[in-house]
Amino acid sequence: MRRRLHAIVAALAALPLALALAPSAHAADPTTMTNGFYVDPDSSPKRWVTANPGDGRAPAVNASIANTPMARWFGSWSGTIGSATGAYVGAADHVDKLPVLVAYNIYNRDYCGGHSAGGAASPSAYANWIAQFAGGIGNRPAVVLLEPDSLGDYGCMTQAQIDERENMLTGALTEFNRQAPNTWVYLDAGNPGWASPATMAQRLHEAGLRQAHGFSLNISNYFTTGENTAYGNAVNSELSARYGYTKPYVVDTSRNGNGSNGQWCNPSGRRIGTPTRLGGGAEMLLWIKTPGESDGNCGSGAGSTAGQFLPEVAYKMIYGY
Repeated sequence: MRRRLHAIVAALAALPLALALAPSAHAADPTTMTNGFYVDPDSSPKRWVTANPGDGRAPAVNASIANTPMARWFGSWSGTIGSATGAYVGAADHVDKLPVLVAYNIYNRDYCGGHSAGGAASPSAYANWIAQFAGGIGNRPAVVLLEPDSLGDYGCMTQAQIDERENMLTGALTEFNRQAPNTWVYLDAGNPGWASPATMAQRLHEAGLRQAHGFSLNISNYFTTGENTAYGNAVNSELSARYGYTKPYVVDTSRNGNGSNGQWCNPSGRRIGTPTRLGGGAEMLLWIKTPGESDGNCGSGAGSTAGQFLPEVAYKMIYGY
């Protein structure tokens, strides 16, 4: 049945009318090719719950976080990247669910912030990595968030470094269009507290947004969904006025239930937000950053490293304290 649905959608996508109406470079809609979003069976909260069944916090973490569909992040820790993305997307396809992936390995990653510094060894190494990432997905349906934070902060970069980064992102989008036709790729646009809508529209456009399905907002941050949709709409107004097009966008709602207190690095008092779903003011509301995973050695995560799962932080985030 799933194969027949794939064939029907592919045939419809080939029609000129469908091409004219599609909001992205891709004609296929991965949300219609699957039956809901994929729950990562190996997420950090899933692993923690499995390893700590007697912990008093485990039932709440299991019910409120571990079984919510969320993104899996891929980077240098993922091993052979084409095999890693292929296995993950293949497992989701096997159960007819839509996987959400984050590509997080750009050269000079988090160059100005530093808490998540790293990434590929060179622009050419990144080009090879992202090509294999896309190739691993192939024709199977998927959603990809491309390089969170990469367009948010240019404050410490030279113009040559900015051009280099934008060229890497444009090249990445080209690879997804070439190798992964049933993937919706969202180029990350930071959050409402980072750059003005006009500035972000220009950065998105110069990084190749026209080739992408859309853009993403609030990854690993805390701004409310309303603040993000207002910002996303303002970015689209700028895109329309300057460049003659608009794009759909998604919002990371994993930790925005209490909004932002102005801090981005493990602030206390935050709360999980609306679980992953279609619509909700944006094209999708997605859990992209895993609740309970540290932002770095700071705030309520003092002594931790970025990405480390902290059960006490996860537990408090369920209740908002």
